Amino acid sequence: MTRAVRTPAGFRPVLAVALVLTLVAGGFAAWAGRDWYAAAHDDSAAYAAERDRALAAGEQAVQNLNTLDHRRVDQGLDLWESSTTGDLHRQLVDGREEFAGQVEAAKTVTKARVLSGAVTELDDRAGRARLLVALRVTVTTPDAKSTEKDSRMLAELTRTDGRWKLSGLGQAPVGGTATG
Repeated sequence: MTRAVRTPAGFRPVLAVALVLTLVAGGFAAWAGRDWYAAAHDDSAAYAAERDRALAAGEQAVQNLNTLDHRRVDQGLDLWESSTTGDLHRQLVDGREEFAGQVEAAKTVTKARVLSGAVTELDDRAGRARLLVALRVTVTTPDAKSTEKDSRMLAELTRTDGRWKLSGLGQAPVGGTATG
């Protein structure tokens, strides 16, 4: 003997399943929306973006200041000046004529290529950053001979008018120090 299963009057299984699925989808949407909002307003994401902007600007500025063609000295020195700020900028402006004369007399072409770089310090609020940049500099002499030199530079950046500019540049020490 088989018995029929009776359902309460007005109960519709399809409607019940649809209601449960709607509640689950709404809960998922609320959870995903909360996570998205938290990620969009997270200070660490903004800090990382600023670090990346400082790194890109710093690498480009270090490359600019290690690249100069005697046939286009004024264009190269203009690029140097537009890449810098502060005391470094004043030094470049003040020594421009003398330096241009030296490069034109030597008739050299210097081209730099950044190999890698890293932000070693970033103070986003103060608008200051420090970088370590490894680069390869190729110097071509008038007789078309070239030499390559790898170097590491320590760069200081200052944010000016919303842009990162080079405010200090020097050689990074190579190798360790003697102990004992």
